[in-house]
Amino acid sequence: MSFAKEPTTLCIPRRRYVYIVSFLLIGVSFVGLLSSTIWSLRPHIDRLGGDNEDRTLVEQSPLQESEHSESQNYLKGPPANNFRDNLFSNIKYITSWISAGWTNDVMTYASMNLIYLGILTDRVPILPMFVPSHIGGDVPPINFGDVFDVSRLAKNIRKPVLEWHQVKNSSSRELDELGCWNIWEAVQDREQFPRRSVVPDLLSLDLSYTKAPTWIKIIPRYEHDQHSSFSALATLGFPEIRKEQIVEPLESPYHHIKLPPDEQVLCYDYLYYVSAHQPYEFDFDYSPAWLFVGQHMHWTPRLVSLAEEYLRRAFGTQANDETPPWIAIHIRHGDFKDWCGSVPIEDCFAPLSVIARRVQEVKQEILDRKGIVVDHVVMTSDERNPTWWKDVTAQGWYGLDHSQTVELYGGWYPVLIDAVVQSIGLGFVGTDRSTMSILARRRVQTWQEGTVRTIKWGRLGSDDH
Repeated sequence: MSFAKEPTTLCIPRRRYVYIVSFLLIGVSFVGLLSSTIWSLRPHIDRLGGDNEDRTLVEQSPLQESEHSESQNYLKGPPANNFRDNLFSNIKYITSWISAGWTNDVMTYASMNLIYLGILTDRVPILPMFVPSHIGGDVPPINFGDVFDVSRLAKNIRKPVLEWHQVKNSSSRELDELGCWNIWEAVQDREQFPRRSVVPDLLSLDLSYTKAPTWIKIIPRYEHDQHSSFSALATLGFPEIRKEQIVEPLESPYHHIKLPPDEQVLCYDYLYYVSAHQPYEFDFDYSPAWLFVGQHMHWTPRLVSLAEEYLRRAFGTQANDETPPWIAIHIRHGDFKDWCGSVPIEDCFAPLSVIARRVQEVKQEILDRKGIVVDHVVMTSDERNPTWWKDVTAQGWYGLDHSQTVELYGGWYPVLIDAVVQSIGLGFVGTDRSTMSILARRRVQTWQEGTVRTIKWGRLGSDDH
């Protein structure tokens, strides 16, 4: 009914009109608040039961603000033999695979990138397991939630986070077909195929890939780089752009079918090389993947407790005593020697004297900023030379005894315990170009408000910060 037909409405004094509208708005807000409160207090639906009416409520309104950390509300029930049987039809999901070293894989998942793309596309991320790389191919995979506190992560980012083992039965050999985007072939020209990964086979997935458009590359000036843009990749998850960019898909390896990229489960082959502004931006404090996801990926309490146990043993601290403050060092050598080329190792890597200088700088800054004297320094490294380690001990620094770690906890735990120790001290000194050092530096800065240094390569260049 228009005002033209009801002129009496215009006769209401302006102040009285404002009062009426205000009371109406307050009433609507109160009803909305009451409804929200009632919803948040309702019992959670039992994944294994519940009547149809309750299940319909969950399916109609799955993204309630109070339930972001309740991952079971985004799945129909326990792990299914076919993953689609466990997904709600009105919820959209996102996933990807890994194919690099462990820390690079962490960046891919958080890299915090998969979860961040889930935020950009308003999709629920499904995280696969970590698979071994540098730690040895005979080590079994480990679930994301065995390393990172998923409930805390979901609560902090106010978004659900799922794992593949929750979606699909890990022992299922039922082959599921899925159409995915081939990012890898669109951003580089050395390999004419999607990025390879063992994860799809572990999940019994038969993938058909569609090559993404080349405009996903981050910025034209990085012509020879292989980074794609977050925003460009996100557009492929929406119907209009997706429809325009679909080309002839590749056949899947098992059923030999051609599927376009899936609309419900947005899937990319590889997400390590993704940035918002420039390549390798985890080195910079503006990195959105770190700000919105990475800093919220805390270790599980069990891992932290285990790392502190190793530290007390190294320091000779009694079990009931508080662990003294420490500075952690991460020196990566190992396969980095391949980057040295014809330069002798002793000239390629920074000497211990330079590392010691950086440690002293960190100690002094912690004292100046926090008034804390740090006497304990912990070295973590993949160096195998016993003479080098003898010189480390001569500095008065400590090492972690991993002689029985694999036997007691498994092949993943030497690197996991080292990563925790690197990230929860008051200071950190790391190796330039090492992603493990980059993440440790970010964690110490963000979680501990700590002091950090990065050691450059070579005897001559090492004196520069």
